[in-house]
Amino acid sequence: MQKVMTETDFIVGPGKQEVVITRIFDAPRDLVFRACTDPELIPRWWGPGSLTTTVEEMNLRPGGMWRIAQRDAEGNHYVFFGIYREVTPPERIVETFEFGGMPGHGLLETDTFEDLGSMTRLTNRVVFQKAGDRDRMLQAGMKEEMVGTMDRLAALLASLTAWRRPVPVQ
Repeated sequence: MQKVMTETDFIVGPGKQEVVITRIFDAPRDLVFRACTDPELIPRWWGPGSLTTTVEEMNLRPGGMWRIAQRDAEGNHYVFFGIYREVTPPERIVETFEFGGMPGHGLLETDTFEDLGSMTRLTNRVVFQKAGDRDRMLQAGMKEEMVGTMDRLAALLASLTAWRRPVPVQ
């Protein structure tokens, strides 16, 4: 029996340009893939809960663009964008990722959705252009933000699958 990973595994190799984030979700692969690609669901889990998230563009196909904006309580606006390089539903997404506030420091992100029956292992591999870019992101709180984001995704998936769980008889 597969143990449900309630913790987000966050691996940073010394001197490397990548970060690998892994989490097992108690939800089927099709649903996890949908939560990661549905413009209606993404604002419910993507990024810190203190920000309002809006999917401005999402053309989920190789060569298609995506753009997500976030706004904080003070009205500050943050934009993230990229291009899909590979989309293989419900198994894999490869995309570029750039923060509008730091042009020229883009990265390549690969999400792999592994079918574990009623559960899914999501592996997010982030490759930076330079190890220094990775280190700056880590210093800026990348780990805490990614762990929080995975927790929010887990909560969303739990709410979407709650109807499937048996109700105890009393």
